[in-house]
Amino acid sequence: MPGKLKAKIVAGRHLPVMDRASDLTDAFVEVKFGNTTFKTDVCHKSLNPQWNSEWFKFEVDDEDLQDEPLQVTVLDHDTYSANDAIGKVYIDIDPLLCSEAASVISGWFPIYDTIHGIRGEINVLVKVELFNDLNRFRQSSCGVKFFCTASIPRCYRAVLVHGFVEELVVNEDPEYQWIDRIRTPRASNEARQRLISLMSGELQRKIGLKVLEMGGNAVVGYLQCFDLEGESGLVVRAIGTACTLDKLSSGSAPNTNTHMHPSTAPASNACNSPSKDGKEPVFGEDMTSTSGPPTPFRALPTTSSSLPPFSPSKPCSRQSSSSDTDLSLTPKTGMGSGGSVGKEAGPLKTLLRQQTQTALEQREFPFFTLTSFPPGFLVHVGGVVSARSVKLLDRIHNPDEPETRDAWWEEIRQEIKSHGKALGCHAVVGYSESTSICEEVCILSASGTAAILNPRYMREGCLDIGITDHRFEEPSPPSCGFCHIPYDELNMPFPAQLTYCYLCRRQKVPDVLFTTINLPAEAAVTGKGCLIQARLCRLKKKAQGEVNATAISNLLPFMEYELHTQLMNKLKLRSMNALFGLHIQISVGENMLLGLASATGVYLAALPPPGGIQIAGKTPGDLSAEHHILTIQKRINDTIAKNKELYQINPPELTEEVLGSPVPDSRQRSRLFRSHSESSDEVSELDLSHGKKDAFVLEIDDTDAVEDIHSLLTDAPTPTGFYSCNTEIMPGIYNWTSGVQMFTSVRVFRLSNANLTNQGLNKIFTDLCENLLKSFYFKLRSMIPCCLCQLNFTVAVPEEELIQVTVTAVAMTFDKDQNQEMTADKPPAKGGNETEEQLQFPLELCADPSSANCQPASKASGVPECSNFSSIVSSLERSSPLPEGRSRSLRSNRSFGGISVTVVKMTPLSFLPGTRIIKYLGIINMFFIRETTSLREEGGVSGFLHTFIAEVFSMVRAHVAALGGNAVVSYSMKECMLMENPNKNQAQCLINVSGDAVICVRETDQEPTPSTASI
Repeated sequence: MPGKLKAKIVAGRHLPVMDRASDLTDAFVEVKFGNTTFKTDVCHKSLNPQWNSEWFKFEVDDEDLQDEPLQVTVLDHDTYSANDAIGKVYIDIDPLLCSEAASVISGWFPIYDTIHGIRGEINVLVKVELFNDLNRFRQSSCGVKFFCTASIPRCYRAVLVHGFVEELVVNEDPEYQWIDRIRTPRASNEARQRLISLMSGELQRKIGLKVLEMGGNAVVGYLQCFDLEGESGLVVRAIGTACTLDKLSSGSAPNTNTHMHPSTAPASNACNSPSKDGKEPVFGEDMTSTSGPPTPFRALPTTSSSLPPFSPSKPCSRQSSSSDTDLSLTPKTGMGSGGSVGKEAGPLKTLLRQQTQTALEQREFPFFTLTSFPPGFLVHVGGVVSARSVKLLDRIHNPDEPETRDAWWEEIRQEIKSHGKALGCHAVVGYSESTSICEEVCILSASGTAAILNPRYMREGCLDIGITDHRFEEPSPPSCGFCHIPYDELNMPFPAQLTYCYLCRRQKVPDVLFTTINLPAEAAVTGKGCLIQARLCRLKKKAQGEVNATAISNLLPFMEYELHTQLMNKLKLRSMNALFGLHIQISVGENMLLGLASATGVYLAALPPPGGIQIAGKTPGDLSAEHHILTIQKRINDTIAKNKELYQINPPELTEEVLGSPVPDSRQRSRLFRSHSESSDEVSELDLSHGKKDAFVLEIDDTDAVEDIHSLLTDAPTPTGFYSCNTEIMPGIYNWTSGVQMFTSVRVFRLSNANLTNQGLNKIFTDLCENLLKSFYFKLRSMIPCCLCQLNFTVAVPEEELIQVTVTAVAMTFDKDQNQEMTADKPPAKGGNETEEQLQFPLELCADPSSANCQPASKASGVPECSNFSSIVSSLERSSPLPEGRSRSLRSNRSFGGISVTVVKMTPLSFLPGTRIIKYLGIINMFFIRETTSLREEGGVSGFLHTFIAEVFSMVRAHVAALGGNAVVSYSMKECMLMENPNKNQAQCLINVSGDAVICVRETDQEPTPSTASI
């Protein structure tokens, strides 16, 4: 046998009372893996049983170890009737199958029941012994590492990035099988949870096999989603980026004054949180810089088995005799040409780029799920590419043949690829996929950012040949290089206004740039950024089958257009010219469609300054109308001026002498449109894109336009001291402190008026999102100055009259004085201490719905809200000094309601400020179902959701602690489905969470010994 799994049941505590006569419990445990089950002895009359069982041994294939979870079921023994179930624990074995991961899973796990929630804890030990498997036909992928983080993980360097991997598995949903009519809700929920756990393990194994076939050993940017298709079935999908990663050797802190070879760089180089200058050390190749000491980075070449072999003498000679650095890696003819290069370097680099583009175009899908890259990785960014499709769900007849769903996604991806090619790009970065399902209709969505990648990162062998000879090193692209257009300005795929780059003045840039990635580290930004949201509701008639799908298909283009228009308006209103982290959701319900677009707006110095917003009306003769227009115009101008001051956007006035080259005249501008808009009068009429005439025109032609402009001006301003963004790092803020607090909030609104219009729905939806943000600012007011980062909004229409908004984010404090350096002994910000009494939101586990943090629905607004703020991930322990050679632990234990909870830091970011990650222990991917038939007794929807989310946090922390970890990074809640029936006092919620379990230490500490890293 290739593997042996051993499990030991130690003890239990705080079990519920199951025997009314004695107020005690006769507990025993069943341990099941596959088809084999073991039982412990019965521990009579005890709520804190001590079993201390022998080691239960399972001899299994490594394929089963990846697919199956270990099931631990706690039961109450009854002599004359069936044993009563107390709860279950599912333990994922996959983290033990990697040589670099933990060797044992040991700790206290919450015992979870889908009806009653957490019912005590159980102490379990799990070990795995693997034997060498020489079977080349094996179906397991043991050893392949999975990472949720969308950048190369700290502590690793990327040797190769192989490209896109995807897989999906399908099955029938136990909730809708005929046997569900005769079994209890608990049995149905547990069958569903077990099936999803099995499908998740199978999916990871199959993706791991694809990675091994490509020659990789890891999946980065792993995104797994569940499609609950009702009676049609259940689909589990996943996408990611296959990589070959090397673990960086640990060592002492780097000396910034000496230049080190990348292969000898210590782990602390790549394991730190973002530096003070805002540049995030994601990779590790030597890239020389003219503005300071060299930053260690490692090259990220991309290859596949189908790539033509590159001769090492050509790609790695890197003769750069040209000072024209911004053009050294760009095409010299066709797409965005301009300037000149050296005689020796030009032909070689042009050939290199053509080879790289050909190699990527030969791939089926040149997609990358990464959103953060090293400086210079992105040569050019073309813009956002997206595709949507409406499908009618059919019943899954054979779970072993998921061809139908595969074909659907194949169409979407091919469309994305063609869009990227139309923009002159050979790759798509920041790629993601999502679905929205209602009854038998499913909307499939995919989006990414078309880009041209650096040929230097595409070559195999560069890491070892000529990397230390800096005479032949290519200069890295300039900070404005990624803004330069990759497409031909004379044959653009769409009308656009172009101008010369405001930094280098050599290549053309668009007037606005939309992307789905994080802000590149080298980007020159003026001022700070902010969260920009577009919200839209559209009513539709109830229908079935193809009629319903057709109605939705007809609405989608108009919704996307309106969302884009809103984004543009709000971007101009804030005097910004670029969006990063753009995420557009379209959610479908029985009688409405919801659209929500979130992004982080910034002012890129390379792009032209945005023009003001000019209001135009169609009734110039009407004096009252003219006065109204003038009033609105004044409000808009005042708002723009106020936002410039708020976000500190003060770009220098650029004159012709300063720029060093003339601004394009009107004849040049009109020439840009000749391929698509030669005969268009509208282009010449609204040619207001450059110079002093630059303006963005909003035309009032009906009452809807007036309402749109009013909604544009009524967005609640961010309170002083607060900033918000949906990217990892807030542009313009660098001095992060250790005061960090993650939170999750769910708000549900029940529509009461059946005669609502689109305008009324829009106002309700906008108010819902605005009030949610206002509640965050109010509850986090003690953390000022503070920034809400990685704001992830998810909208859904779970039932006909419900609108649900779910938000996860992290609040981070920073120093007002950007020049002030943080010291290790600086006291933490208010609200950032580990002491329980000083926590702003002390609610690791809230079993009492009447507590202050379980807030019922507001009578004034009628909006039930569940805001679950997790424990503050803040400064580390600073009590007594530790013995020499020992590091400070980032973990402590607390007791809530009699249940001990291990405090494990949780954050949606890929790092924790003030700490460095020294080890990744595996991926956390958990799916939970919670059902209640006593909704009112649990505090209504608010209390029910609050308790459930707190229990999810508790279980995630327990599993991470059992692996020896002390933090979860890249945490996300991908699914939160609420179904309620207040009339029957019932509710059900499904939650899927994921993240990376890690071990962190303070930046000033050495790597802990194994004894200090465990519990």
